[in-house]
Amino acid sequence: MELQELAPGLWRWTAIHPDAEDDPEPGSPADWLPEVGSVAYAADDTLVLIDPLVPDDLWPALDSHAEGRRVLVLTTIAWHRRSRDQVVERYDASTSRARKSLPTQVVPIPLRGAGETMYWLPKVRTLVPGDRLLGADGGVRVCPDSWLRYLKGIDGAQLRVLLAPLLDLPVERVLCSHGEPVLAGGREALRAALT
Repeated sequence: MELQELAPGLWRWTAIHPDAEDDPEPGSPADWLPEVGSVAYAADDTLVLIDPLVPDDLWPALDSHAEGRRVLVLTTIAWHRRSRDQVVERYDASTSRARKSLPTQVVPIPLRGAGETMYWLPKVRTLVPGDRLLGADGGVRVCPDSWLRYLKGIDGAQLRVLLAPLLDLPVERVLCSHGEPVLAGGREALRAALT
C-alpha cells in the first residue's frame, strides 16, 4: 500500500474496508465497493487526514509526513470514522471541524440536512466529499436515494440543490471516498452529475 501524490502536499490512498459486504443488493445502502479512498494534505504546519482508513503497512509513510507537524483528523460523515481513533492515539491528533481549528487552506462545506461536510482545499483546487458524491465512469455521480433514507425529507433532487453551489468553485480534482477519483476537469464532472 502506498500514498499516491496528486499535487505537492496532497496524497490519496485506498484500503479495503472491513465492513464492506461481499454481495450487496444493487442500489442498497450497502452497495459500495470494498476499496475506499482516504486523503492526506499538508497545510502549513498541519497534516490533515480526511476519512482515513489506515492499513498497517501505510503507517510508516504517514509517520514520515506527520513528523514535525500537528495532525488533524476530519470526517466527512459519521460512517467514515474508520481509523480515526488510531490516528488520534498515534499522533495525539485533533478532530475538530470548527473553522478556527482548521488551517486556512482547508474549508469545510457543510451540507445542511444531508448529514455530510465536504472539504475544499483551494490551494490545490481539490474537493473531498464523503458519501454524497461517488466516483463513476471517469466522473462523479450523486449517491443513490437509498443512501439518504435515514435523513428527514431529502432525496436525490434536493441533494442536487444542496450541491449546486459547488459549481462556483474552481474544482480540478474530486477525491471521492467511493469509486475512482477525478484528477482533472472536476468542475465539469460536477456539472454533469448535477444536471
